[in-house]
Amino acid sequence: MKKYLLPSIKLTIILVILLAGIYPLFLAAIAKLAPGKGNGVTVMHNGKVVGYELVGQKFTQDKYFWSRPSAVDYNAAGSGGSNKSAGNPDLLKVIQERLDTFLVHNPTVKKEEVPAELVTASASGIDPDLSPAAAYVQVARVAKARGLAADRVKQLVSDHIKSPLLGMFGPATVNVLKLNVALDELK
Repeated sequence: MKKYLLPSIKLTIILVILLAGIYPLFLAAIAKLAPGKGNGVTVMHNGKVVGYELVGQKFTQDKYFWSRPSAVDYNAAGSGGSNKSAGNPDLLKVIQERLDTFLVHNPTVKKEEVPAELVTASASGIDPDLSPAAAYVQVARVAKARGLAADRVKQLVSDHIKSPLLGMFGPATVNVLKLNVALDELK
């Protein structure tokens, strides 16, 4: 038994130093090379930080584009989905309530035109992006609430579409926070 005890202790100490010391420091050093220097990429408006590029926020005013719903109320500390199956009666009720609310605030939109992502939460609960279709379907409401021409708001959405990686990996997206900041900066 003594034959195995000392090598086991040595191996444990080596692995603790490597995995609890050197490896985290290595990852922290790499993170410092990334945008945001490992602290997240902030979005600024009028010289103030208004949020993070990769963390969704709740927008409920008609003058803003609404984000994808969140099962965790946009709490990045406890991100996650509802874990309810597609046929769960509670989930279906919540989706119907979200759809009804959306249609009340967007009277020019028909039920069939509402993208599913506007009434269903993402797996993380903090998804910062929408598809271009989900942004375009909100243009009439936002334009009316701000007294802007719909074409101008639609062009703003078009200007904020992020293409898929290398033009083929993943969907095109629109960052809701960046889009809403751009709306506030319109003159």
